[in-house]
Formats: sequence, structure tokens, C-alpha cells
Amino acid sequence: MPRFLAPPVAAPLGDVTTERMVLRRFAAGDLDALAAVFAADEVWRFPYGRGFTRDETAAFLESQLAHWAECRFGCWFASDRETGEAIGFVGLSVPMFLPEVLPAVEVGWRFHPAWWGRGLATEGAVAALTEGFTTLGLDEIVSVPQDGNPASARVAERIGMRLDRRVVIPATDRREELVGLLYVMTADEWWASRA
Repeated sequence: MPRFLAPPVAAPLGDVTTERMVLRRFAAGDLDALAAVFAADEVWRFPYGRGFTRDETAAFLESQLAHWAECRFGCWFASDRETGEAIGFVGLSVPMFLPEVLPAVEVGWRFHPAWWGRGLATEGAVAALTEGFTTLGLDEIVSVPQDGNPASARVAERIGMRLDRRVVIPATDRREELVGLLYVMTADEWWASRA
């Protein structure tokens, strides 16, 4: 049984440079920079209520490397284009935490709070949608912000996604059951928004 239940893709995802960010595939050497970002409580407030330990960050990084190897796409390591400083991640992944929508691809983002309020999540998410519907040739992309996280819900709405329904996200050994907001965008909707 595959570890990640992803729809087929037309081509592998590449690195992208946006107006303010360099977005690239994760690398094994990213642990130190990522651990500094993930240690901030605000980064993982939803769904864990705290920052990540170095070991948790290492497990996240290992998971991302495996995701890229198996699916030919994943989230990008995000750095500031001007300074090269690590600021978080944004991109596409298989939402294994929500089995009812699989196979599916989710757009998601997490940035260090020092970089919040600058529109970087929107900028990165638009790049991810663009690549998802063009390079990968996906039919649909979802986003699942946690209910009670209005900032992420606003980003989903700002990038043109529509709220489909509330969903129950099953509990894991690390957190309780959660309620999520399932946002959806189809390829047709994306292309129409670009016309």
C-alpha cells in the first residue's frame, strides 16, 4: 500500500522563485534552519499548541523528503529572496490526516511569526496553485485550515478557494480530534480566474 495517496501528476514539481521568496525542494541539510523556524510556538499553534522540538522537526523533514521521492512534488522550503533567511514552508502535499478526501492534494503554508502580515502565505500559495494546475496537471486542490484559525482561512479565500464544508480531522497519537474547514479549487475555477 502506498505511503502517500496522491493523484497522478503530469510532471515533477520544480523550484520556484516568487517576487520575494525562493521556494525549493527540501534538503537533508535544512534541519538547523527549519528547527529555528519550527521552535516558535505560533508556527504549530494549530494543531499542536506549541513549537516543535528538534526531533519533531527532523521527523517532519524526513517525511517531506519521502513525500517528494514518492509523489514527485511536495512543500517547498521558503527563504527570503533578498537575505536567504529561512522563513518557513509553503506548497503542495497529500493530506493524509484527512482520509475522507484522499486521493487529494492540499496547498498549505507555515511561516515564522516574524514574517507574518506581509502577504507571503498568499504569494507562496498562489505559486503552489499555479504549479499544481499547470506543471502537475491536477484537477483539484484543497486546503484544510483548522476551524478557529481565521488567518489561514482568509488566505484560502484570498487565493480564490471556496469553502466546501466543515470536516472532522481524526485524532492522532499527538493531538485530539479537530474540526477543519475544507476549501476547494478546481482546475476549471483556477483557469477561469486567470481569464
